[in-house]
Amino acid sequence: MSIRLRDFELSIKAVREDGFFSGYASVFGVVDSYNEVVAPGAFADTLADRKTKGRKLPVLWQHRSDMPIGYYEIVREDEKGLYVEGYLLVKDVALAREAFALLKSGVVSGLSIGYWTRASTYDEKTGIRTLTKVDLEEVSLVTFPANDDSRVEAVKFKLAHGSLPSLPEFERLLRDAGFSRTQAATVAAHGLKHLLTDVGDPANATAASDLVKALQGFSLPPI
Repeated sequence: MSIRLRDFELSIKAVREDGFFSGYASVFGVVDSYNEVVAPGAFADTLADRKTKGRKLPVLWQHRSDMPIGYYEIVREDEKGLYVEGYLLVKDVALAREAFALLKSGVVSGLSIGYWTRASTYDEKTGIRTLTKVDLEEVSLVTFPANDDSRVEAVKFKLAHGSLPSLPEFERLLRDAGFSRTQAATVAAHGLKHLLTDVGDPANATAASDLVKALQGFSLPPI
C-alpha cells in the first residue's frame, strides 16, 4: 500500500487578508487518475481521530513536508465532499505570504490531499475502485490541480513517507533530469522495477530514495 495524492480545482469560497481561505479539498463521486472515487463518509474516522488527538491538519506547499505554510481550522465532510477552512501564516512565514499572493491572483488554483487507503470496494465491470475509508495526512496548495503522477513532488512525497514511486512517476523524473523517453523507460524498467518486486524491504526504499536524490539537479551533458 502506498500513499496517494488526489487533486481538485480549488473552489474558493472566501479569501481574507489575514490569510484565511476556504474551499473543498476533495469531492465525492469524482473518478481520478487512479480510476478511484471517494465515497461519502470515507474521511469520518480519520477526522474523528485527529479531533481526539488534537492534531491540526497542516497546509503544505506542493506536498513538501518541509514547507508547512499554515493549518486548517475546520475540516469536515458535507454532501459535496471534504470542506476545509484554513489559515496561511502570512505574518510569520515568508513562503505563506507568497503562496497567499499566488492564491489570490489565481496562479495557484488547486488543493491536493495526501492520504492512505484503508478500505475500498472494486467494481469489476467498470474497473472503478470506491474508497470507503482513508487516512488523511495533509492537504496542499498546488499550482497544477491535475495529473498527479506527472509531478516530481509526488515522488518526493511518497519517498518521504517510506513508499516507492510508480514506474510512470520515476520515468518522468528521469526525463526531467534530461534522459530521453526511451532512456527513461529503460532505466526505470531495469532499475526501479527490480526494487518494486519487494516493496517491504527497507533497503529497497532507501536505494530508490538515494537514486532520486542523486538525480536532483542532475542533467545530461550536451551531445
